[in-house]
Amino acid sequence: MNKMILELWRGNICPHADGRENSPEMKQLLEYISRHNEDLQQTMTDEQKEIFEKFHDCWSEYASLSDEAIFEYAFKLGMSLAIETLT
Repeated sequence: MNKMILELWRGNICPHADGRENSPEMKQLLEYISRHNEDLQQTMTDEQKEIFEKFHDCWSEYASLSDEAIFEYAFKLGMSLAIETLT
């Protein structure tokens, strides 16, 4: 256990950069997103593209904050389960 805490502290464990493969469903959704994005880009004016880019940037920032909150919640839940198991 102490080794894992040290590895996390040293930055050798990066949950947000986990290299696991996406599920087939996730891969398919990513393909759909890419295709729909390309279709949209072809029909947009320059002004619409700029607005869409701002939307995308905001969505990416939101997703990042959401991932962080989920990680924090899951970590606390896991620790609560561990404490309950050990007491």
